[in-house]
Amino acid sequence: MGVDMGRSVVMTRLLYIVSHPIQYQAPLLRRVATEPGIELRVLFERIHPDHRYFDTGFGRDVKWDIDLTDGYDYTSKSKANTAEEIRKADVVWLHGWQSPLMKIALSLAKQAGRPVLMRGENCDLAMPDGPGLPGWLKRIYIARIFRRCDLFLAIGSANRQYYLSRGVPAYRIVDMPYAVDNEVFAERSALARTDRSALRARLGVPPTRKIVLFAGKLQRRKKPDLIAAALSAAGWNGDPPALLFVGDGELRADLERLAPDAIFTGFVNQTELPAYYDLADIFVLPSLREPWGLAVNEAMACGTAVIVSDQVGCAADLVDSQTGRVVPADDVTALTWALVDCLDRSEDMGKAARKKIARWGFNEDIAGLKTALAKTADVP
Repeated sequence: MGVDMGRSVVMTRLLYIVSHPIQYQAPLLRRVATEPGIELRVLFERIHPDHRYFDTGFGRDVKWDIDLTDGYDYTSKSKANTAEEIRKADVVWLHGWQSPLMKIALSLAKQAGRPVLMRGENCDLAMPDGPGLPGWLKRIYIARIFRRCDLFLAIGSANRQYYLSRGVPAYRIVDMPYAVDNEVFAERSALARTDRSALRARLGVPPTRKIVLFAGKLQRRKKPDLIAAALSAAGWNGDPPALLFVGDGELRADLERLAPDAIFTGFVNQTELPAYYDLADIFVLPSLREPWGLAVNEAMACGTAVIVSDQVGCAADLVDSQTGRVVPADDVTALTWALVDCLDRSEDMGKAARKKIARWGFNEDIAGLKTALAKTADVP
């Protein structure tokens, strides 16, 4: 570890290795870079030119309208010597273990005697090992990877259980919750609240009509069609809620046929999303095999009630009877009842959601990361 003589602070040189600049992570990395005692450097496996890339889930080119690399030191695999970057670090933090760079970095870190922090999104709900010989072989492979890691940064309870069930001792797991920039989403939604009527008018939704929102990639795995089916199955007194799809993807054409009265905005960028969360009475994510679901964090930070399936990774940590509902996956009847129930209580649930997510943010991430860095000296 290095010493900054000007501040008399022992600096931990932390190398974070991740696939590419990610819109959810950039604000957190900026926070980490400002923390006393941490000298952060980020190594990206790839950086797309102009940060524009084709997103298969959205089915289109995407360029996020927030700065993804400002405020912290970074390089890319194409410009750096990975072995040298690892040798210069005190601690190596990996996001995942599947890519070629992650596997190489893990080996190089152990050769150099550098402690490794592993943070992944895996949970058995979304990424089960599977039955038979393939599942057995996968467990052996993962066990070999995990034996090379010193500590694990759990994003939530399902992720923590994934590590425990694969033989990782509890003392090697530190909580570092999967979070978004709650303050930014809360601020932008509050600003949008002053002009809700204009957005409603633009979307063609009357002032008193309830709104059910899906925001994200229109993919089969995320089951946006189940929301349309559930709303159709309910018997509504008066106007049914408006169904709002914010996003794009492979199911767009099918959904337009299935729900001709639904509203489709297409892709909406990061800074514009809070206005749609604020407008909605309920946000619904009925996915199958969803590792986490950061859109749930976003919605809650904007004060919106949430309904998720029991295969969404964040369900156990973020969603309860006060903030929304957890329903069985792919169960249209259960989702219908949840929608009817929650729409009657959406305002109170939204307030509870905002209060709950405030305790699941970057402050907790920084605390977890610092705990892990301190523990690297004690882990055998």
